[in-house]
Amino acid sequence: MGQAYPQEEDRRGGKNALAEALLLRDRNTLQMVEAAVRHKQVMLAFQPVVQSRRPDRMAFYEGLIRVLDETGRVIPAREFISAIEDTLVGRMIDCLALEKGLLALARTPSLRLAINMSARSIGYRPWMRTLERGLKADPTVGERLILEITESSAMMVPEIVTGFMSELQRQGIAFALDDFGAGFTALRHFKQFQFDILKIDGQFIRGIHADPDNQVLTEAILSIARQFDMFTVAENVEKAEDVAILTAMGVDCLQGYFFGAPTVTPPWVADKRTRASA
Repeated sequence: MGQAYPQEEDRRGGKNALAEALLLRDRNTLQMVEAAVRHKQVMLAFQPVVQSRRPDRMAFYEGLIRVLDETGRVIPAREFISAIEDTLVGRMIDCLALEKGLLALARTPSLRLAINMSARSIGYRPWMRTLERGLKADPTVGERLILEITESSAMMVPEIVTGFMSELQRQGIAFALDDFGAGFTALRHFKQFQFDILKIDGQFIRGIHADPDNQVLTEAILSIARQFDMFTVAENVEKAEDVAILTAMGVDCLQGYFFGAPTVTPPWVADKRTRASA
């Protein structure tokens, strides 16, 4: 038998310790989200998506799921989604996000709203029942609802996703392909998807005014979107210089902290509170 050198043992021990730490973190995260779901400590934060050539006009808002931990701290999705995406809790979070999004649409007739979902929720009956109830209660909701599916999620089961999209698009619901460029979309499937909106992943957008490589890549993505008649949204827009070059490139819509951070008190909620206290 070979003899492990001390340095090799240290490396192995370090890797094992890191794996255990990550596993513990994910387990704690899952427990935290489970508790939030159980106690309905879940909300949406709304971020504006503006028209590039008329940034004073909103194209739509994206409703981003948030949970509250035991201290009442608001936890954004990026801190827990990877730990729950493959679990039942992930499906329950999708249901709650959809439920709250449909409620916001019903209460605010002028609102157009995008809600995130995983392709894993397509076969989850409670999610579909939530959608059916919302559409039945207010038929205009479907025309103002956008469902966002990440590129990586869509590619897991492309045949199922395309059939699901086709059925709901007939009811007026639009679909956005989220984080495009972050995954590995096979173009043969891309032709079949027929998404209405393509959202360009922020890794290409942040600092694009000073990055010729990302300018070329973004131009290529825009060319694909135009070929398939999709609206385009640049994500993670943070600087005026980036706004200028993206607008010149012909990106349809822009989303990011430059135009507004996600907030749990969007304008229509703030206005109602102001009128109530007047």
